[in-house]
Amino acid sequence: MGFVFVPLLLLALSVSAGAQDKYSGPRPQKPDIPYLLHASTLVETEAGEAMEEKTNDFAINYIAGAGSPVRTPLAEPIFLVAVEKLEVQKLQLYKLDVKGGRRQVAFPVSPKKQRDAPQPVRLSLVRLDPGLFRVEASETLANGEYCLSPAGSNRVFCFQVY
Repeated sequence: MGFVFVPLLLLALSVSAGAQDKYSGPRPQKPDIPYLLHASTLVETEAGEAMEEKTNDFAINYIAGAGSPVRTPLAEPIFLVAVEKLEVQKLQLYKLDVKGGRRQVAFPVSPKKQRDAPQPVRLSLVRLDPGLFRVEASETLANGEYCLSPAGSNRVFCFQVY
């Protein structure tokens, strides 16, 4: 009976210790907008709506302007998001090409060319507190323009890696 009691006591102590570990870092000022985490400072991403243009071969999603005013030197950026309506688990990260004074990503229309379609960068997602998430690029990003966008939405959150 003593052997059962000790492990249960240790389990109870570890659960109560884990419950006391609340996130105490910086928190986003606005909900549903990813913020870049720079040490203990948060930088709001450039929020907007992507426009869509179709050609015979591609569906092109673009954002006006050749570059985002939001910049990070981090090749593996970390974002904090306070969630109210945004489905953070649907966020995808894409590298954008700069063409004709705008940032864009082009997806082939033909099913035969889908293997050549741009692939989203892998992301990891961690819940820090109720309604607060940490989103992190799981790959090293090359210098350039990027955007986070919920799958199936034209809402974008842009930034630049330099």
